[in-house]
Amino acid sequence: MTNQNAANTEPWTIMRLLQWTTEHLKKSGSSSPRLDAEVLLSHARNCQRIELYTAFNEEPPEEVKAKFRELIKRRAQGEPVAYLVGKKEFYSLSFQVAPGCLIPRSETEHLVIECLDRAKAIRQSSPSHSFQIADVCTGSGCVAVSIAKHLESAKIVAIDLSEDALEIAKTNVNLHGLADRIELRQGDLLNSIDNESLDFIVSNPPYVSESEYSDLDRSVKNYEPKIALVSGESGMELIEQLAVRGPEKLRPSGWFLCELSPMIADRSLEFIQGLGTWKNESLVKDLAGNKRILIAQKA
Repeated sequence: MTNQNAANTEPWTIMRLLQWTTEHLKKSGSSSPRLDAEVLLSHARNCQRIELYTAFNEEPPEEVKAKFRELIKRRAQGEPVAYLVGKKEFYSLSFQVAPGCLIPRSETEHLVIECLDRAKAIRQSSPSHSFQIADVCTGSGCVAVSIAKHLESAKIVAIDLSEDALEIAKTNVNLHGLADRIELRQGDLLNSIDNESLDFIVSNPPYVSESEYSDLDRSVKNYEPKIALVSGESGMELIEQLAVRGPEKLRPSGWFLCELSPMIADRSLEFIQGLGTWKNESLVKDLAGNKRILIAQKA
């Protein structure tokens, strides 16, 4: 899509746009260049991505190509696709995202799965149980919304320190019609939660260390909020705070489920086992085989 290419008499069909852009994004360092190209072109055309496959021979109008060129330029500079299109799928649901919040990742879906599995087990012995859940460091609200969508009896408090993140979470809560069951609170971790009021504490807290931050991919480091990524010198600071305060906020036998980095997984497990206030401590691996979720039950 350079000036030289623009002068070429061969039409810029959807197929040709995707082929050229895929190669361009590959050279720019994208780990998923073809997917990026398809998502951005479907966004420029205002269509579903699958519709591109039935329109390979069509040449989009100039305004669509111009919009696509601008999106590709920004993507090649490292801007995340989710911010460019303003949304991201998570747990088969669509969430609005913006630079004020962390982009939902597929690894975090394991947090939802582990919570729902344990809630199902509780319901088998107590069918009428009404769940009280805190989603700490809620960000876009994707975890709280996904749990609430699949656990109709749940009341969830979604907490974040960032006003920007809470505004985005509010949009997503309203988008999915859950304002009556998800309460958004600005606060620091569990400080606003009553003692022994919760069945679950779920959290995807910042867990990147200061030293690791400089090595992050540019699309993360240059665009996503540092406050949602970095915990401190070790990466374990917020996890440790949640592990220490969690038991006082949970009902008897309540659960703590926390996403973490595989690099601090074993140390985090050792820390929580050493507190003496938890039982059934374990680590759950993600689909890539990395230790991803720390799980513990109030002793």
